[in-house]
Amino acid sequence: MPGMTRPGSPPRRMASGFTLIELLIAIVIFAIGLFGIAGLQARGMQFTQGSQLRAIAVAQAEAMADRMRANPGGVVEGHYNAASPALKGEMPRTFSKDCGKGACDRQELSLYDLATWNGPNLRSAPQESNADVLPTGAGIVCIDSTPADGDAGDWKCDNLGGLYAIKLRWTERSVAANDRVDTDGDGDLEQGDAGRKGLFIRVLPYADSETDGIN
Repeated sequence: MPGMTRPGSPPRRMASGFTLIELLIAIVIFAIGLFGIAGLQARGMQFTQGSQLRAIAVAQAEAMADRMRANPGGVVEGHYNAASPALKGEMPRTFSKDCGKGACDRQELSLYDLATWNGPNLRSAPQESNADVLPTGAGIVCIDSTPADGDAGDWKCDNLGGLYAIKLRWTERSVAANDRVDTDGDGDLEQGDAGRKGLFIRVLPYADSETDGIN
């Protein structure tokens, strides 16, 4: 008879498919899942970029250590020590002679190494300086008994002891935009999406260098 359901047949409500409410709920759940996946991908890219920058920083520090080992006389005479009275705690920005094109003495080579390693866009220099390969990258080479401190503008090289320190600082995306962190090292929490990172290695003349820390 019309309107009657045969035995064993599904109820009409179940046979009619998804309702509009059920469909909307499914869309919302699917959208939440997509947002979660996107967030994981963004965080993964952030971590990948951070690891790449740290690998570059290690390579930069080791490159300077190799330059120092190639000029042991300049190291012994203190020409690489930015904390010396001659350099007054600052890295040189220019060099007197282009050692990439001709022979240089120990002091000229030291000055060339320091300036091209740290400063950007120097004449006849490859674009491989700290400022070129690291975001707001800067570094210093100095004798320092406490190499884990300091930053560009105030490296805090105390010129004590016999160990050279090669120190690097750069900026990388390390926190979410809404996080509050101490981004400038003044002890106060600021809102931002970037943080300063640092690396240092110690170097003994005529000895291998050793990476001591990343912070």
